[in-house]
This record gives sequence, structure tokens and C-alpha cells, in this order.
Amino acid sequence: MARIQGIDLPKNKRGVIGLTYIYGIGSSFAKAILDKAKVSHDIKVQDWTDDQASAIRAIIADNYTVEGELRAETKMSIKRLMDIGCYRGIRHRTGLPLRGQKTKNNSRTRKGKRKTVANKKIATK
Repeated sequence: MARIQGIDLPKNKRGVIGLTYIYGIGSSFAKAILDKAKVSHDIKVQDWTDDQASAIRAIIADNYTVEGELRAETKMSIKRLMDIGCYRGIRHRTGLPLRGQKTKNNSRTRKGKRKTVANKKIATK
């Protein structure tokens, strides 16, 4: 089993798919990494030699920000937006969508489960 950046890659998947299990590496980065390491895209992770696995590890460590470091960087960017009080920071703080989406009907994933408000009762004479 290949272990890269603290992640156990699934051994029965092709290398391109297996590398996408690492946070910060998508399919295009995975293809680029395998090309730099001169590893075929069709070889499964379990069939990588030790040299191939170490070459891939070295390329990822040298050229890409992944996993914990990337998560920390993203959190710091969001915290900076919230601290300076810009529009995007305020939307992060209140848990609303921040890229211009309408919120009257949609955006349930950001707002959470509906909070029903009861109607006001009309007083009878």
C-alpha cells in the first residue's frame, strides 16, 4: 500500500484516481505528477515499484501544497477575510453564500435546515 503525505492510497485503483484521494490533488494535477515521475497512468497503485512511489512522493513534497498545510492555508485566508470585515468575510461569518447567489428560495446547504416561524394570530373580539 502506498502512503503519501499521511494518506493511504487505495491499492486497487489506477494511479491517476488514487492520487486524487490526497486533499489538494485533482485529476489534472494527478496526471501532471505521474508524467513528471514517468509513471504510466494505467498502472494500479499496488503495482508501483518503490522507486516510482518515492519519485511521486518527492514531486508532491517539492511542488505542491497538500493536506494539512493546504487546509491551514485555506482557514487562514477565510479568517483574514473575516477579520478585515469585507463582504465575503461577513458572509462567511453569518453562514450565507458569498458569491452572489440568491437566498430567498435556495442556499439551504449554507443556511442549514429550515427554521419555521409561526404565523401571528389575529385577536378575536
